[in-house]
Amino acid sequence: MRYTGPKDRLSRRENFDLFGKGAKLTRLNITPGVHGPKGSMRAPSQYGRQLREKQKVKRMYGLTEKQFSKYVTQALATKGNSVNALFAKLEKRLDNVVYRLKFTESRPQARQLVSHRHVLVNGEKVNIPSYQVRLGDVITITSKGMEIPSIAVLLKDAEAETPEWLTRKGAAGNIKREPAKDDVREAISEQDIIEFYSR
Repeated sequence: MRYTGPKDRLSRRENFDLFGKGAKLTRLNITPGVHGPKGSMRAPSQYGRQLREKQKVKRMYGLTEKQFSKYVTQALATKGNSVNALFAKLEKRLDNVVYRLKFTESRPQARQLVSHRHVLVNGEKVNIPSYQVRLGDVITITSKGMEIPSIAVLLKDAEAETPEWLTRKGAAGNIKREPAKDDVREAISEQDIIEFYSR
């Protein structure tokens, strides 16, 4: 089941700005709950550290446990670098691509834009956030989507910086190459995630 509660609570739980809120995110270093941190302040166990890293990445991309576990299982089954395979699948989700192209301010907003049929892939409307884009795909925003005030402001930013595997011109983006773990800017300990699922 997808979490629909307060976003700040999740970021505080992981001690990480999961949704790119920046200065809007308050009390990041304070764990959620009215009674403050529970238990002793000892360092987490290896399992605890791996669990937290898994939860952080799962929540960052807005996935359910079942979805994330499926991506990891598929990545571990591929030949070659399983870490690159995992993050290629996560990064090529349509909602993430819309976010990486700076068409939206956050992944949740990108997911909503896709779900409301405001995103086109090669000229066709796609309303599935988990849709996997492919090399050469062209991602655009519908004319109705461009009229959304927050989207219109972002589309005017000609200096918007995108990852190297994407190119953007105005309201159109292109998949230039396959993404890899090195293209992910957020600080992630991928080894902890792989080890968590390899137990």
